[in-house]
Amino acid sequence: MSVPEPFRTWRSFIDTFVCPPYTPAQIVRGKSQLMAEQRAQRRLAAILAADVVGYSRLMRADEAGTLAQLNAIRRELLDPKIAEYGGRIVKTTGDGILIEFPSAVDAVQQAIDVQQEMARRNADIAENQRMEIRMGINVGDVIVEDDDLFGDGVNVAARLEGLAEPGGICISGNAYEQVRDKLQTRFEDMGAQEVKNIDRPVQAYRVSLEPDDRTEATSVQSNTSPLPLPDKSSIAVLPFQNMSGDPDQEYFSDGITADIITALSHIRQFFVIARNTTFTYKGRAVEVPAIARELGVRYVLEGSVRKAGNRVRVTAQLIHGETGNHIWAERYDRSLEDIFGLQDEITQMVVGAIEPELDRAERERAIQTPPENLDAWEYLHRGWWHLIKFEKSEIQEAQNCFHHAVEIDSSFAQAYAGLAEAEFMNLMGGFVDKPIDSLEQGFEAANKAVALDGKDSVAHATLGVLHLARREHALAIEALQRALIANPSSAKAHHWLGLVFAFYGRPDDAIAEQELATRLSPNDPWLWAFMNVRSYAYLHSNRLEQAVEWAHRSLRQPSAPRAPYIVYVIALSHLDRRDEAERASETLLEKFSDTSIAKVRNAFPFSREEDLELWIEGLRKAGLPE
Repeated sequence: MSVPEPFRTWRSFIDTFVCPPYTPAQIVRGKSQLMAEQRAQRRLAAILAADVVGYSRLMRADEAGTLAQLNAIRRELLDPKIAEYGGRIVKTTGDGILIEFPSAVDAVQQAIDVQQEMARRNADIAENQRMEIRMGINVGDVIVEDDDLFGDGVNVAARLEGLAEPGGICISGNAYEQVRDKLQTRFEDMGAQEVKNIDRPVQAYRVSLEPDDRTEATSVQSNTSPLPLPDKSSIAVLPFQNMSGDPDQEYFSDGITADIITALSHIRQFFVIARNTTFTYKGRAVEVPAIARELGVRYVLEGSVRKAGNRVRVTAQLIHGETGNHIWAERYDRSLEDIFGLQDEITQMVVGAIEPELDRAERERAIQTPPENLDAWEYLHRGWWHLIKFEKSEIQEAQNCFHHAVEIDSSFAQAYAGLAEAEFMNLMGGFVDKPIDSLEQGFEAANKAVALDGKDSVAHATLGVLHLARREHALAIEALQRALIANPSSAKAHHWLGLVFAFYGRPDDAIAEQELATRLSPNDPWLWAFMNVRSYAYLHSNRLEQAVEWAHRSLRQPSAPRAPYIVYVIALSHLDRRDEAERASETLLEKFSDTSIAKVRNAFPFSREEDLELWIEGLRKAGLPE
């Protein structure tokens, strides 16, 4: 007698047992075959279980916002990282996810990457509003049924997830044995844990999200006194280590290092130690603070290159020379199909990421320096610190700082560029009573910056954005392209060029420039603006749903000002989502009571009459005052 066709899964077997159309003998035979098949379908797997802490509380407070935020995390972070490390999503629940990885190393490294990025995203969000993830990882035997997984291997991962702290990772002893010597991180022994529905205690380890710095290093010996620090951001790039075990790959790691040094040298605000000097440290285990003292720099970049088959992995870490603390770290996994194109791409990504991180570090240092000790460079960065807040009073403070910098050094091109950008911010925010006067003052300062240093990317970029404020779109594009020739990795210049395109009838180009700006500087303080320009582009190309989505993303950024609210209201109005548009309009007027159609007309640099009419019609539909 053959075994009945329905006996292919445990579920079908149970269904048949409850309402059996077969004889007892057939059922027994089916059970025996099923058990044999299930034994054949067992396998060892690395399982990651994760859930959102406080999901129910967040949903009660803001259901739509919580779902939108969760979807954004999945789309922008989790799904790309899962794909990057070869993972497979087994199943999801409202607040949880189960993932299978090809190895424990991939599972743990993916978890570290995700949690570090989540920590950066949550840095400026109130604690009770944060979306935090906890993760549990286990290596164990699982039962495979269709695309689903069952068994203790899965159950242990779920229980470890419950032991993890919000934003933390907890792994089993089995997983620990697989990764202990293969990842540069620390593990804290949590002992044997009694967990629900598991008969035996589970050995657990807490994963540190900080790099493991416990490496033997020898001090740099120098008979000379430490060199004085330059009056600008100073950096040394150490030779990237070849981790491939293949001496023939040394050329590739050396090429990456040399390209990064060359690219950084093109950024005028950086003081970069020459290649011939930093390569004297090649192959030596040294302490970063000692190198920084010997070379007279505030920051050190180090990294490694690992090649395996047709793939290469490049890691880079930016370190504060005085403290040895990590400021930024990133990893790039790429195919080796075009090795020279790969070098160019990684160089651009690293340099693009370093520039805003160094600027952030310099801003923080300047704001902590007593005013009586500030020099022109520190006044510049204190000015940037105020300017990124994009509020009327903060812009005024920024202007004061830039004026102090000019008083100290009348040839300081970037200080004049700061003054020009401050006037542009005033115009875009509608913060001045006499826009024409403000525009001309900004334009004069931008031209002064370019006259003082015609090779400075910041100066050209600022001149470009002031051309935009004057509705001189073609001249704006020309100036911003000059800025990108001087520094192809400038996220700000790409962002501003996209802004010009958005108001010049080139929406797809605008979106492409914002994508590149975000890729170069994913944690930029102007991230709200990168998102907002995308909403302009979608609005002007009548892709209204996308305009709403990107305006809403921009609004969720902690520093978002008036502009995203305006686009949000307009797009909702044109979608005839009237109730939402009216509520958004009320929120806009509550936050920015002086908002009016006339102010919007004057503040935004329209080149096409149809775009202006689109805005005005949308604002009128939502009931904004003339």
